[in-house]
Amino acid sequence: MINMDLMAVIYGLLSAACWGAGDFSGGLASRRGSVFSVVIVSQVIGLVILALLALALDKEMLTPDHILWGGLAGMFGGAGLLALYRGLSQGNMSVVAPVAAVVTVAVAVIVGIVIEGLPGIQALIGFAFALGAVWFVSQTNHGKTQWGDLKMPVAAGLGFGLFMVFLDHAGATSVLWPLVAVRVASISLLFSIATITRQPYIPGKSQLPLIAVAGILDSGGNAFFALAAQAGRLDIAAVVASLYPAMTVLLAWVVLRERISRQQWLGVVFALLAIVLIAAA
Repeated sequence: MINMDLMAVIYGLLSAACWGAGDFSGGLASRRGSVFSVVIVSQVIGLVILALLALALDKEMLTPDHILWGGLAGMFGGAGLLALYRGLSQGNMSVVAPVAAVVTVAVAVIVGIVIEGLPGIQALIGFAFALGAVWFVSQTNHGKTQWGDLKMPVAAGLGFGLFMVFLDHAGATSVLWPLVAVRVASISLLFSIATITRQPYIPGKSQLPLIAVAGILDSGGNAFFALAAQAGRLDIAAVVASLYPAMTVLLAWVVLRERISRQQWLGVVFALLAIVLIAAA
């Protein structure tokens, strides 16, 4: 008989692979045109996929709690995704993704401290690794700290962290339907911002393949994470799935030939260690 915790690890790794590759695809598509068009269209594709999965797999229908908490999660998640894609399109993918991930997990843990009290020594060690990660990944090849490059990934991490907090409330009894509510809220927010600021939200034909890949992979990551949480311990699923920046870094290195300095590699390692320590605390 297959160990269910092992299944949680397998599903978690698949989730991490999908999320990381989705971020890479979305960031690459954003370099070819409007960030808004990439985010909105990829979210619409994700909404369609998640709605179909919810209708097929989730026996419970939408409830007021799903709409309320899922809606809040969607607004913060949409803002975080916009910041992430802008950061990925303007900066070094090997730096943006890990910093955003560290901030995401840190926000969730800080809220946990307020609600449940101070965490153990393992989480505190994770905070130390996170601070070291931010310092090292901000170093350029000339050894100078470019704090401006961290604005977008930090903003993305804050948005994703609050997304996790509100989604935790929304997903108490269901997984897929709250994610549908998340998508509806995030699409509404992003479409409104694009309309008010007169940003183009119709992508070019050359962007569509990458955008479609980003939307499908993001939805796949969500689905695999739900399976991981159902198969075994939630902490195991969260820790393994939180390693998604490794896939973004790997793809940026292999596909784009992005040069990563030794200090930045150390920062990436610190970031991944911080994610594991904080999420597993």
